[in-house]
Amino acid sequence: MFGLLTVFGLVMVLSASSVRAFLANENSYEVFLRQLMFCVPGLLAYYLALRMSPGRLRAMAPGALVVGLVSLVLVLIVGVEAGGSRSWFRVAGVSLQPSEAVKVALTFWGAHVLVARRAVMHRWKYALSPVVPVTGLICVLLVLQPDLGMTITMAVVALALLFFAGAQMRLIGALVVGAAVGALILGLTAPYRLARITSFLGGGGEDYREAGFQARQALYALADGGLFGTGLGSSRSKWNYLPNAHNDFIFAIIGEELGFVGAFAVLALFATLAYTGFRIAARSADPWLRLVVAVSTTWLVAQAAINIGYVVGLLPVTGLQLPLISSGGTSLVVTMFVFGVLTNAARHEPEAVAVLRAARKPRSGFAALVLPPVPELYRAPARSSGGVR
Repeated sequence: MFGLLTVFGLVMVLSASSVRAFLANENSYEVFLRQLMFCVPGLLAYYLALRMSPGRLRAMAPGALVVGLVSLVLVLIVGVEAGGSRSWFRVAGVSLQPSEAVKVALTFWGAHVLVARRAVMHRWKYALSPVVPVTGLICVLLVLQPDLGMTITMAVVALALLFFAGAQMRLIGALVVGAAVGALILGLTAPYRLARITSFLGGGGEDYREAGFQARQALYALADGGLFGTGLGSSRSKWNYLPNAHNDFIFAIIGEELGFVGAFAVLALFATLAYTGFRIAARSADPWLRLVVAVSTTWLVAQAAINIGYVVGLLPVTGLQLPLISSGGTSLVVTMFVFGVLTNAARHEPEAVAVLRAARKPRSGFAALVLPPVPELYRAPARSSGGVR
């Protein structure tokens, strides 16, 4: 599934970006080659996540979160602006978006905190602090960029952490209401966001028609695709009719070129991801790893659902990417790392550990360097007499 999504994403980025790249630099492969270049560190990140033990990954969580918070502050000061948002660092001509990595850091750290408190998650004080305040700080920094789509994703991460950690539904419901009110306020206070919402709701006026241009063009592209599509590479919308065709709206190009069949295949892949991720989480013996897998699966699938939702006109446009398929280097590397964590968790299922250890053979030389180590059985830490009650 990981390989299918990655290869399919590369093919669709090449198809969706070829016209735009040629008109910009007379090189139809520019965007594709940049995406392919990011696959190299992405595969390295996948490999490292696969080799590292869950204990080492967990130990990295607090430090990773601190680095992420610092990077979100620095990007507001020395970051570059693109598309009306100051969300990127420019390093040696390459754009890096720190908020993508902060999603993973918040997932790891939040699971680290909440797993230690799972016996007292019914008490609001311990369920809320410090995960919710830290998430609130991250969301404030993202709003200052501004990046509403990533802010929504962080809220999804926090809610998923609390839900799978066992927080009371009344608390989660109150947080959902609060988040919805906050999103509404943000939508009403920024003219461009208000225009998008009003356009989505069917508002009139020239400003609102302009704000809904992408959404309408995406629907035209999907309508042209029909059942089997116009053929791979044959999209008409990518000829400057649909902005961001290779990025936020790549699902529209998939629907146009591959039709309902291709679009349904993408939905089936993400549905399979949801099933597989939650199955791995249910079988994990390590509580921290179980929570990380469940939350990671949730935000990956939720991000895909939001992206597809606004492309097909069910949601207002938020600017979230389709994981592993949309063009975006930082998103690709981070998502590959997360898939490495999911694969690592699958190898640490008790049944998988038993099979791998029974089939273990002595390794030396290149094999010992390249192949991931045989996983160890999870051993719960000894209970202490102290702690929160």
